[in-house]
Order: sequence, then structure tokens, then C-alpha cells
Amino acid sequence: MSGVFLIYVVVLAVTYLRREHYPDGDSRNFDWHFLVPCRDEEAVIGATIAYLRDTFPRAHVWVIDDASEDATGAIVSAHAAADKQVHQVRRQLPDARTGKGDALNAAYRVLSDWIHPSRPRDRCVVVVVDADGRLSRNALEACASDRLFGDDSVGAVQIEVRMINRDVRQPYPDSGRVRNFFGRTLVRLQDLEFRTAISAMQVSRRKVGTVGMGGNGQFTRLSVLDRLAEGSGPWRGSLLEDFELGVHVLLAGFRTEYCDDAWVDQEALPQLDRFLAQRTRWAQGTMQCIRYLPTLWRSGRVSNVGVLELSYFLAQPWLQLFGTITYPLPVIAFVNNLVLYPAQTMIYLGNGGAVLFAIYVLVGIAQFALWGPIYRRQSGGAYSWWRCIGWGIAFSFMMYLFYLTAWRALGRVVRGHNGWAKTRRNREVNVLGPVSKDS
Repeated sequence: MSGVFLIYVVVLAVTYLRREHYPDGDSRNFDWHFLVPCRDEEAVIGATIAYLRDTFPRAHVWVIDDASEDATGAIVSAHAAADKQVHQVRRQLPDARTGKGDALNAAYRVLSDWIHPSRPRDRCVVVVVDADGRLSRNALEACASDRLFGDDSVGAVQIEVRMINRDVRQPYPDSGRVRNFFGRTLVRLQDLEFRTAISAMQVSRRKVGTVGMGGNGQFTRLSVLDRLAEGSGPWRGSLLEDFELGVHVLLAGFRTEYCDDAWVDQEALPQLDRFLAQRTRWAQGTMQCIRYLPTLWRSGRVSNVGVLELSYFLAQPWLQLFGTITYPLPVIAFVNNLVLYPAQTMIYLGNGGAVLFAIYVLVGIAQFALWGPIYRRQSGGAYSWWRCIGWGIAFSFMMYLFYLTAWRALGRVVRGHNGWAKTRRNREVNVLGPVSKDS
């Protein structure tokens, strides 16, 4: 199975390295509306609003204050009072803090009512940006391409994600070398993951029409959101509300696309416990979305190859659970034989068994480590070969953490735990509400 997966990864890598780049379009052909969900984001929201308005002066910024207990509301109010293109969407308890999807739905309803009837809604593009997000300056021109929103069949576009703190040497200024080394390496591996492995999967999905949406840097036509709106809005209740939205875009008969010529920078997590909590949530969200498989298979809107790809993606947490049991079996069998039959085991190793065992271990590492050299290429050669090879090997070990998060996600599913606390920003000092630490 490892050998088959290695072939799959190599095909992904080759497709990615040979990918097509789309020409920019004219962003003036569209109206752009940024939706920024916020809950206790005083550490970052002011700078984010200023960046979006300075960088994209034609766009409107809609900030959803999800019953914040800090100064977020006051900061947003001040910006809205001084700038007519900044809008504040207030959510109040008990209707607030019920999930990112609900917050986005609240903004969608306000925006939908605000849009003048004379404006063509298929020319209005809604962009989801995290409170710490930084879109590349070419993002709107890139997404206005004739191959993206210039094509009426495209309903949504996801741009590449990068980590804004990837070059921070001391994520813990007051701590020692070991903790800082671990923290900055974990941050670097998240940047490597999104800019190589995840980006390559998205590029390959272009071929089969199943590009997935992410929670940051997600672009969707307002007319498509109108088609998806049921009850309170187009975003549903899954913990993976971004991917879920993309599935509904496909089921509605529109295409989803991916653009790696533009990107959004977001903050990576240097703490292992917060990283595991984040990935546990993603795994649980994927488990929840598997309920869409029967609909996808029956829909006729997605190609057969596309449905197979989506099926594989949605099955990943379950395959990881299965792999936790099956992958160690050769090692367990080897140790068992070494203890019970040491002489015969040494003969086996001497007759080529050692080579086979080494290949087994090497393939398990190589299938992920190959992204290290590709990361160097994507970074314009900014980092040495040896450093990128080292990051690639470390990335292979990080991937095995997802077997742990799959089990944690299953535990939450079994216990019926579907809610999540806010994940604290790295720059936050005081946190008034509950924060996400573990599952």
C-alpha cells in the first residue's frame, strides 16, 4: 500500500510542477466584498482592516463581530465610522458564537440586503478572509482571470495559503533554543504542507473538477451563494464548513477552481497542542462530510473520476484509523520473529530481508519527504538544499501525527462533541473566553 501511495504522490508532484499559470484579468469587472469573521480579535483586526482597505480600495470590508468580549467591536466601529466601505455586522448572544458558518451566514444576509438590485449578483464576489489574513496584492486581478471568474461556469475559487510567520526565528522570545527550534520547525512544516502537498492536490483536482474550498482566501460568486442559501444561509453546520460549501457549489452545477498565482498569508501554530486540536477539528469535519458521498455519487454533476477523488479525500480519516492498525504489523511481525526465532531471522536478514525492510522504511519516509526539495523550488531557492531535505524528512514524521488526530476525532464523534472553542492567536496575551487547547 505504501508503494501505491508513493506512486500517487509522485504523480501529484509531477502534475504540480507542470501546472498551467493563468493570466490576470481586470478586477474592475467585479465588485469585491471581504467577509472577516471575528471573535475577540483585538490583537489583529485593526491591522487587517487597514491592510484590506489600503491594498484593495474598491472593495468593501464586512467584519462580523461574533459577540466579542474584548475591544474588537470598538476597533471595528471606529473603522466603520471613518470609512463607508467598512461595515460592521454585530452578532449578539444567545444567537452568537455558534460557529464560523453561522457568522458568515449573518454577514451574507446583511450583504444580500445591502446590494442594490441594479448590481448583477454574478459580478459580486464574496471573499472569506481570516482576521489575521493577508491577501497577496494581485489576488483580485488573479481571480478575475478569464480562466477563473471571467468564466461564467466558475462558481468559486480557492487561492493558495501560506504561513505569514514562516521566517520568525523566535516564536517564543522568552524561551530557550530547544522550544524555539521546535516551534519554528512546526511553523515551517505547515508552510511546506500548504505550499506543496496541499497545493499539488488542488492543482490535480483542476483536472477532475473537484477543487476544495478552504476557510481563508475563499472566493465565491454572490449569485452562487444565493443558489445555495437554505434557511439561514449558504454555509451549513459542518466543522469543515469551507469544504462543505465547495461540495454544494459542485452539486449546484458550478465549477470550483484553484489559483496558486495569488495567495493568502495566515498565522501558523507553533504549539503542538494547538496544532493537534486544529487538525483534530479538521479530521472530525471530514468525518461529518462523508454523509455527502451518496449524493455526490447520484448527482451526475461531478465526473466519475472526480467522485472517486472526493471519496478518497473523505475516507482519509477512516483510512488513517485503519492504517494505525495495519502499518505497524510488519514491524511487529519482525520483532516477534527476532525474539522467538533469532537464528532464522538473522539468516532472513542476511539473504535480502534487511534490504526489503530498509525499502519499507525508506518508502514510508520518501512519500512525504520529496516535498522538501519541491518546497525549495517554490520558495525561489531561498533556502539551502540540505535544509529543505531536512524539512521534508521532518514533514514525513509530522504526517504520522494525523493518525493520532484521526483517533481523537473519532473519540469526539463517539462522544457527540461537535462544538469548538476559539483558537487563540499567537499574539494574544489576554483571552477572555474559552480557547481551544485540545480535543
